[in-house]
Amino acid sequence: MDKLKHGLLEASGWLFYLIALMLLALALPKSVFDPDSKDFLLLVGVVGIWRYSMGALHFIRGTLFLYLVYPWYRRRLARLGSAADPSHVFLMVTSFRIEALTTAMVYRSVIQEAIDCGYPTTVVCSIVELSDELLVKNLWAKLNPPERVKLDFVRIPGTGKRDGLAYGFRAISRQLPDENAVVAVIDGDTVLAEGVVKKTVPWFKLFPNVGGLTTNEFCEVRGGYIMSEWHKLRFAQRHLNMCSMALSKRVLTMTGRMSVFRAKVVTDPDFIADVESDHLDHWRLGRFQFLTGDDKSSWYSLMRLGYDTFYVPDAAINTVEHPPEKSFIKASRKLMFRWYGNNLRQNSRALRLGPSRLGWFTTVVLSDQRLSMWTCLLGLAVAIIASLKYSIAYLLVYLLWIGLTRLVLTLLLSISGHRIGPAYPLILYYNQIVGALVKIYVFFRLDQQSWTRQNTKLNRDLASFTRWFNTWSSRAMTFTATSVFVATLMAIV
Repeated sequence: MDKLKHGLLEASGWLFYLIALMLLALALPKSVFDPDSKDFLLLVGVVGIWRYSMGALHFIRGTLFLYLVYPWYRRRLARLGSAADPSHVFLMVTSFRIEALTTAMVYRSVIQEAIDCGYPTTVVCSIVELSDELLVKNLWAKLNPPERVKLDFVRIPGTGKRDGLAYGFRAISRQLPDENAVVAVIDGDTVLAEGVVKKTVPWFKLFPNVGGLTTNEFCEVRGGYIMSEWHKLRFAQRHLNMCSMALSKRVLTMTGRMSVFRAKVVTDPDFIADVESDHLDHWRLGRFQFLTGDDKSSWYSLMRLGYDTFYVPDAAINTVEHPPEKSFIKASRKLMFRWYGNNLRQNSRALRLGPSRLGWFTTVVLSDQRLSMWTCLLGLAVAIIASLKYSIAYLLVYLLWIGLTRLVLTLLLSISGHRIGPAYPLILYYNQIVGALVKIYVFFRLDQQSWTRQNTKLNRDLASFTRWFNTWSSRAMTFTATSVFVATLMAIV
């Protein structure tokens, strides 16, 4: 009954969206649909061509990897048989201030995977609270793992996830894992799907230079409908982008929810230092530590150390998402601030590694991350300026174009295997505009960081003048960049 009700609501949503598009089309002048007219609907500018070309390229590459290249890789891996088995698997879980029900789901799935995978396995629990240790011991006793599965606790101070990871990596180092051992790093709100360990760990034998790989994500959101759809859309987009980058073995993040590394990587002192105490020397803001973004630090460290990165699309995890605010607008902005800040803090120094290390496609993608904060706003800004100066028809044409293109993009996302919903076209556009504004804001404030779950912020203990200078120079640069952008568009229009 619930499925039928959900299906009817979805169908009603799609019908409403299509009717809205038709009404918008009827409100436009007929000249808009005349191919000989100067304001023909499908006239796309140079910036539009660039943006849609990048999207199309990611889609083609992602589809190629998902349906042709990856199945071929999988057949090659199957021929290796037991020769691809690791000597030992470490499943390291970091958890802090996560509700008990979620923690129980996570550790139950991890212990069960350790039992089912068939490899010698150690479950490493990097925890802060004694209550988590008691919960894990209780689950361990109930599931009763065989002798080949061990349990190791690492008690850490509640000073952040980076410290938790570093303590765990050092605990694994003390066990002296050999060349064929692997380490899965699992977040405290990640429930492992059945068979995920067996689907991920053998790839290191097929690709000797892959230092780390990551997995497909699905989510359960403890929030409202829009927040749930927003997260699910994000994971569908992520899936195709990951597949696209995996074609070059240059996946751009080692997702903190679950990634797998060679043991010799996570026991490397340079890698541990990168994850534990990563920092940036900024020309205006000075030196500051990275509070968030351990997944980006681990990726950058792998690139710097000369490793490749990979993505396993049929190895799935399920994350339990707890929005930081009840309001969708506030929660999405908080999460965007953290995610985009992590991207931009790594972006410039990653580009300095150069095409010889990153490859030309990865270099273009990283460069586009810096441009997209402005190009995503260009269409809306031009439409508003043109509607104010000439006719409201320009804004209506733009809205129709957005409605049609986002509908097409949503339908294309269905190829990812993730479910699509009628709210996706609107959420896609929300992400484009609000995401670009958040990127611009955070680009000039890279030192401002905060965790959404723990609600902690980076405190640099700066002198009063330095704080004042950083604050006002950030405001001045934001205002100047925005003014130049708007003035340029007004001059062109």
